Amino acid sequence: MNRWLLPEDIADVLPAQARKVEILRRAILDLYQTYGYELVAPPILEFLDSLLTGTGSDLNLQTFKLVDQMSGRTLGLRADITPQVARIDAHLLNRTGVTRLCYAGSVAHARTPVGSSAREDLQLGAEIYGCATWDADFEAITLLLKTLSIALVDKVYLDLSHAGILNGILADQKLDKETTETLYGLLQTKDRPRLSKWAASLPAKTTQALMALTELNGPCADVLAKAKKILPTHAAIDQALVDLERLIAAVSSSKGLELSIDLADLRGYQYHSGVMFAVYVEKLPQPIARGGRYDHVGQAFGRSRPATGFSLDLLTLANLSPLKVHKLAILAPWLEDAALSKVIAALRDSGEVVIQVMAGEKVEAAEYECDRELVKQGSSWEVKKK
Repeated sequence: MNRWLLPEDIADVLPAQARKVEILRRAILDLYQTYGYELVAPPILEFLDSLLTGTGSDLNLQTFKLVDQMSGRTLGLRADITPQVARIDAHLLNRTGVTRLCYAGSVAHARTPVGSSAREDLQLGAEIYGCATWDADFEAITLLLKTLSIALVDKVYLDLSHAGILNGILADQKLDKETTETLYGLLQTKDRPRLSKWAASLPAKTTQALMALTELNGPCADVLAKAKKILPTHAAIDQALVDLERLIAAVSSSKGLELSIDLADLRGYQYHSGVMFAVYVEKLPQPIARGGRYDHVGQAFGRSRPATGFSLDLLTLANLSPLKVHKLAILAPWLEDAALSKVIAALRDSGEVVIQVMAGEKVEAAEYECDRELVKQGSSWEVKKK
């Protein structure tokens, strides 16, 4: 067996891709700082019961598990940073007002996610705690769109949904967790025949509403108008439609953005509680980013806090970004020369890249293009075009 082989769907990030990822990471986190977001770095390992608090069974299936040799307890290798950040807000910071947090770190998946080719992501995200109004959802979406703009991703498709719709439809039904997850899967795949059969034991109005969800997708105005006509009257449903209308009105002026609604798109429903959104870009079949409101996660940690935010895989974003990262460099001989060393140090202090090579060698670096060189002119060293 080749010792250099990596596990299936695990890969190294090579130059200059690693440089591109790092440039984007710095620029994006600097953007978040201008909005007042504070950077946090949760550990990659936690006790499993803490790591999965407030999440659904889908995250449990994606979490690598191992035994802590010191305590004997089961540890989890995180598959999502969002619950960790909610724990930090609820227990470590323990603030009463609005808190904005951001993060960037590796996550691992026990199984390759559908539509992906990798089991390791570099998850980057931003979360707002302590604000229950739609303004926080709007800020999260705005920040996400600016994130994609930094990566020079121009054409963006924003698909909206709302967990309150399904909550309102099922308000009078007492469904256990397993049954709810089955329903969630049928709605997500829009499997109308199986959904109709599954819902046969429910009241007719409930069944009709569930079936309607599978067809409530498309242009925002059309879907909202249709939803108001065919969905049952319920406070949660009415509020959800109002929330969606406000957000659509607020973000519709964004340049290069196409808006749509899919009320059956409930991925992440198991811990989302309000507006949910997915962002798609060209050349990628799955969403580049997902987000939404998840007020109940903080409650699971013993401290109820309104929460909303988003996350994306920075590696995928870098692969899609047309951003150019090749940097111009200066070629210099590798000699023991005090004057040369002094000139090189001054150039590097000014931000220039200076690469020293032995005589006859070539620079083999994917990140750099040596368009100049240090040449000795009399008793001094000067930079000349190659």
